[in-house]
Amino acid sequence: MSADESVIGGLAGRYAVALFELAQELSADDQSQLADNMAALKLLIAGSDDLQKLLKSPVISADEQAGALAAVLEKAGAHPLVKNFGVLVVNKRRAFALDDMAAQYGALVAGARDEVVARVSSARDLSAAQIHALKAELEKAVGKNVIVENETDAGLLGGMVVKLGSRMIDGSLRTKLNSLKTALNEG
Repeated sequence: MSADESVIGGLAGRYAVALFELAQELSADDQSQLADNMAALKLLIAGSDDLQKLLKSPVISADEQAGALAAVLEKAGAHPLVKNFGVLVVNKRRAFALDDMAAQYGALVAGARDEVVARVSSARDLSAAQIHALKAELEKAVGKNVIVENETDAGLLGGMVVKLGSRMIDGSLRTKLNSLKTALNEG
């Protein structure tokens, strides 16, 4: 198992691996659609507080959650396997981990394509030129095609945090200030 695959695990990893293995029986076009759908699902969950509440609420019945998720996936034109997978996960009362399952599925697909996913958190939105330059430097460092997933976290104050497989590079101002604070308290 490579360092990049070592992040696949736990409950979400088991479901992601099962979906990935099922997808291997599909055509290349269907596999591509499935990968795109799972990436879109991850973004959809991350971008919707209402969907997160729906999926994580213990008071909403599994049938209601499954019906709502199926409607969302149907409207999005998701692959039938993605719809069935979503409903299965909800019926097994594992909906709280659906975003992690989608993320780990993406890592499995990237690994199969000899790619790595770099999750970048930055204090401000990065321009297309900055993302391109970061991608080029990361590709030079790891020797593989890198897919950059960028999110903004104002709590970093400045700089960025890059997670690449099992490695993390923390160049955030928040971490530097915390390190300085610790050093001053010890001295």
